[in-house]
Amino acid sequence: MSTQVKIAIVGGGTAGSTIALYLSELGLDVTLFEQASSLVNGPPFCHLHAGGNLYREISDAQCVTLLKESIDLLRFYPFAVDYRPTVIAVPKNDKGKPGDLCQRLSTLQKEYATLIQEDPANKVLGESSDYYKTYSYEAIKALQKQPNITNPTTLDEWMIPVAKNLDLNKVQFPLVMVQEYGLNLFRLGAGVTLALKSLPKCQLLLDTKVTHITADESKSGWYIAYENNKQQEQQHFDFLINAAGFRTGLVDDMLAFERERLVEFKAAYVSKWEENTQVWPEIVFYGERGTPQGMAQFTPYPGGYFQLHGMTKEITLFDNGLVRSTQNSAQPKLDRAFLKRIEQKWEFSEVDARTQAAIEHIAQYIPSFKSAKVASKPLFGAQQIPGDDATLRAANVSFVNQRYARCEIVKVSSVLSMSDAITKQLIMLGYLNPLAYQIRPLKHLQELDEQAIKIEAKKLSLEREYPLDIADRIVPCLGCKTTL
Repeated sequence: MSTQVKIAIVGGGTAGSTIALYLSELGLDVTLFEQASSLVNGPPFCHLHAGGNLYREISDAQCVTLLKESIDLLRFYPFAVDYRPTVIAVPKNDKGKPGDLCQRLSTLQKEYATLIQEDPANKVLGESSDYYKTYSYEAIKALQKQPNITNPTTLDEWMIPVAKNLDLNKVQFPLVMVQEYGLNLFRLGAGVTLALKSLPKCQLLLDTKVTHITADESKSGWYIAYENNKQQEQQHFDFLINAAGFRTGLVDDMLAFERERLVEFKAAYVSKWEENTQVWPEIVFYGERGTPQGMAQFTPYPGGYFQLHGMTKEITLFDNGLVRSTQNSAQPKLDRAFLKRIEQKWEFSEVDARTQAAIEHIAQYIPSFKSAKVASKPLFGAQQIPGDDATLRAANVSFVNQRYARCEIVKVSSVLSMSDAITKQLIMLGYLNPLAYQIRPLKHLQELDEQAIKIEAKKLSLEREYPLDIADRIVPCLGCKTTL
């Protein structure tokens, strides 16, 4: 291990924060640059993607990759996981059939069983035999007679509120329940912040904007100029990691590196359902993206709060919200209206209209949800997608040369595959011992105090003007600990 090597990471989202934590734990000297005042402040996420079942348009190979990566992520960040399942329903007016999904789930169930055989610690989604369960119309009608359960522990108990509230005339059978868990943005941000602040080998520079990057004369390192507290400074680094999220192309442009990519602006909406007294699983209603019947997603939080997606242009998608890089720039140009939402504030009228549209989109399947109200501004952001395939979901990192890594995750679950690839590159350069590959360093994560995570997560939600309850979990992993 080289104690003299200096690593620069530009961007403190999930990718940048995770690799900063990873490499600092391995003993490298890391500086993390983040222009916002806190970490993990990018596009919203709310689940692991343990199998990619929310995206029926992606390949089975991507689904298998997402399953493996989600298991790794759950083992690395268990404190950020909400241990509740997800129901997937195919509406009657949809072209798809539930049987199509079941074929994929069977493949993933076998893959999960194989992963457990390879390493018993991979059994973090329950028994492989319980990875998913199907429910016929008759089974759902029978569950309607069961009392509501305050602390559900079985798949049947989780399905009770769905059985009692779903308009059964709107969906095909069987319904499917899968061990796809929630992932809390605020808790993940809180945990990595606390861990990084406790690491002596990591310099965390918040409220810091990188203004220019140049290669040194020997082409063996980088000069990074940045602004912090209105002071202009510059440092030299041996290895550069570009984790700037949807702004990754700006760093590429500074260095005249070409890259084809997409950037898409999306939003999820926060509602409160005062009348609700039940503990819900997440529910995904399939639909064709961009049409009035686009996929609907119903994500529960404590306190009666629900995060809503609707893959329509009136809800989550936006006209001109998907843009491409050009021959002249690696950075796709979002319209100024989207940058205004990201950097400043939303107009209340738009928040109200889009949240109400999201509520109505869900209420066509859960009629009683129509009484829900707007709770706060949306969770929003822009995400990059490498290449030109807008359906790509499993991606991690690319390298322009030996000393420049470009993080290009599309889903949070890919951050550890990304970290492995960068670690392998640093080993090749002689910066790390070969034994460092895939060891998943966890010391400072394991030492985190649960109460400290709760306090920091609620602090982040308060600073970002969201309800405090969405920084919490419906179901923590009682008695669990970070394991590898």
